[in-house]
Amino acid sequence: MFLAACVQLRCTTDIDRNLNKAEALIRRAAGMGASLVATPENTSLLGPQFHKVELAESIEGPIARRLQSLAGELGIHLLVGSLNEQRRLEDGSVDTERCHNTSLLYGPDGERLATYRKIHLFDVDVPGGLTVKESDSICPGDEVVVAETPLGKLGMSICYDLRFPELYRAQVDQGADMIAIPSAFTLTTGKDHWHALLRARAIETQCWVLAPAQWGVHDKDGVRKSYGHSMIIDPWGTIVAEKGDGEGLCIAEIDLDYNAQVRQSIPVRQHRRI
Repeated sequence: MFLAACVQLRCTTDIDRNLNKAEALIRRAAGMGASLVATPENTSLLGPQFHKVELAESIEGPIARRLQSLAGELGIHLLVGSLNEQRRLEDGSVDTERCHNTSLLYGPDGERLATYRKIHLFDVDVPGGLTVKESDSICPGDEVVVAETPLGKLGMSICYDLRFPELYRAQVDQGADMIAIPSAFTLTTGKDHWHALLRARAIETQCWVLAPAQWGVHDKDGVRKSYGHSMIIDPWGTIVAEKGDGEGLCIAEIDLDYNAQVRQSIPVRQHRRI
């Protein structure tokens, strides 16, 4: 068993402020004994789409190195929910139109253990809500990623991926014990769908779900608002920790033996027909 923590942030276009707040909360979680700490989608920057490409960096760049160093200093597994990763074209030049939305997992020695690039992009027009076309600035990934760690096998995903259960079925087929879903779920969709979708993913995969989230208003005009409610859910679908509003943490004990108990009592993988 070990402690895991989800960090909840209210990121804006102020990268220094975002990273300073993230670091403070990561340090607090480690100080509470967390062996695995996860931050939300857009950990370094949440703002206009074009900013993401303009300010994107390599995953060996200064923002990633700062977080990587922090994981090594604190001796924790650190899941950076996502950063804007600079994309290279076939000729080696930098793509000036699109970048990747990329999640990074670091080990307690500071080594990068896994990299996941968001597969499903948020191209939506919600009535009475927000219109977003993520594909205008983001190039999708195409790889299902399950990271092997001493703590267990962690399936990696980002935000809108949550609506595609086939991704998580593929992760369970690769042995996932836990699923990370760092997000910036909008207020409009979050209040109706966030809890239901997260619990469904936990129940159907019989995995622990770690869902660090963005919260609050992210820009001066108040257009972009995130729902928050970071949470940790057990393989039975019970919410064992939740941070409602505000920046902060939720933390819970992860017992992977419980996965086996749940899977033995309701052996859905053995019963699968398609």
